[in-house]
Amino acid sequence: MPYITFPSSVPSYCGCSLTLSCPATVNGKPSRYSITAEALESHFGARSASREDLVRAFTDHRQHIERLAERMFELTESREIMLRSGHVRFASLTN
Repeated sequence: MPYITFPSSVPSYCGCSLTLSCPATVNGKPSRYSITAEALESHFGARSASREDLVRAFTDHRQHIERLAERMFELTESREIMLRSGHVRFASLTN
């Protein structure tokens, strides 16, 4: 099982892909996880795809999102992941 940490940081917003991204560390190596605006709107209460609304929803649900990211890092052994609405929906079914 990999050792995963999530440094405290402000998520970066990408308007082209409508995502928020944050750094992570997997087994001591720099990694990154992102979450789509669709996932934040559908599952975490973001009111729109605006940066402000996405960051607010992310901040309010950061622990849950980081748990999902951790599971995806473990499952995929990847150093960069994108959390989509389907990942959140699937995770809620398996809890």
